[in-house]
Amino acid sequence: MDNLAEGTYSSLPLSPIKPPQRSTPTVIYEQAPGRIENSQIAVYLTYATPVGHAFLDRALYLPKSWTIDPARCQQAGVPDEVGFSTKPALAKRLIIDALDAGVPAPSVTGDEVYGGDPKLRSALETRSTGYVFAVACDHRVTTPTGRVRADLLAKSLPKRAWQPLSAGDGAKGPRVYDWAWIEIDAEDDKAVPGHRWLVIRRNQRTRELAYYRCWNSEPAALARLVKVAGRRWSTEENFQTAKTLTGLDQHQVRSWGSWHRWTLLAMLAHAFLTVLAVAHRTGTLSTGLITLTRNEIRHLLTTLVLAPVHTVRYRMHWSQWRRRHQYRARHSHYQRRSRPTP
Repeated sequence: MDNLAEGTYSSLPLSPIKPPQRSTPTVIYEQAPGRIENSQIAVYLTYATPVGHAFLDRALYLPKSWTIDPARCQQAGVPDEVGFSTKPALAKRLIIDALDAGVPAPSVTGDEVYGGDPKLRSALETRSTGYVFAVACDHRVTTPTGRVRADLLAKSLPKRAWQPLSAGDGAKGPRVYDWAWIEIDAEDDKAVPGHRWLVIRRNQRTRELAYYRCWNSEPAALARLVKVAGRRWSTEENFQTAKTLTGLDQHQVRSWGSWHRWTLLAMLAHAFLTVLAVAHRTGTLSTGLITLTRNEIRHLLTTLVLAPVHTVRYRMHWSQWRRRHQYRARHSHYQRRSRPTP
């Protein structure tokens, strides 16, 4: 059991949601390349372990154009005490609230929006909570020779510095990249003691690079940091399954309260499916079937409980048929990925 990767948080902004045709008080206008589109942006907190992952909390992001307009906020039911907060600030609040509630989480991960915020990193270091945050290529880190851009440090690495490691299993097998790391220094003398690294990921086919800023109170192996970085995919999968299975993006909200009620119900339903899927797993795939997924459980609940048309035996037969073919497809993908590259 990898204690560092166990219970990783991931907080990412929700993809834009299409609003109803008529304008509603809760619509946030987000600038897109060449146009302005209606969207609702939120920060979601995912709790991930080796056996499963689900949403833990969320916070709606309000831009300054909203918070400086009290009449507009009042019309949408936004509480008076709600002011402007950046996405990293919202993520910090969600994570600290979870830690204060006793949720065990030795490490946190997130994308570049959060990795570039020093206040969020400092708050986690104060709590002795490790992190592996993605950062931009022009992000500067402190080294014995001064502050240097991440991409310039990557160019200085020798070939022997790179090693292939898996960031976790994906839909088509292990997600193997080339990885390298460099120990970096604290920003100033007031920083919390600990171990700091810049981790670089390189795509084996395209040679594209990605950068991660890491901190841990104790020494950690590169493989453990890579596992934490790979936990970010769980949030993307949660968005996909929650939109498909529990209607996370199917609301037409008109107020602050209705958005929070809808997302809470969608998150609870998603967590219910996750718990059922985790409880069913036996740890072996030797039967020729994949374990019950959230999607299959949702399908069975719909056909057996909500709208029973055929017998239970008939429905279970088709469930096993789908899981058997999914098992064969995944096994084929894994075999193909394990073959040596010519």
